[in-house]
Amino acid sequence: MSFLISDALAAPTPAPADPGGLPLLFLIGMFVIMYFFMIRPQVKRQKEHKKLVEALKKGDEVQTMGGLVGRITEVGENFVKVEIADNTVVTIRRTAVETVLPKGSLKEM
Repeated sequence: MSFLISDALAAPTPAPADPGGLPLLFLIGMFVIMYFFMIRPQVKRQKEHKKLVEALKKGDEVQTMGGLVGRITEVGENFVKVEIADNTVVTIRRTAVETVLPKGSLKEM
């Protein structure tokens, strides 16, 4: 019976220490790292693509996101017409243009 009493009178175990703001600081640090490695470069690419799309003009040789390569024959507000072969013109959205190729690239293909 004395073993029950000794347990009852024993000092209580101390509560674990409060971690404080360390988990919150870790979470904020992870967000900052994610911002600089993922979000910021994406925003930069979007700005560069927007400049490219706004600068499109007739005669530019372009590659679309779908892989088509051709020369712009007409530029509209939201769409461009691209000649991909003789007498073959497709209409695509301006935002679908991925890159502007150097002049003369189509002759090399």
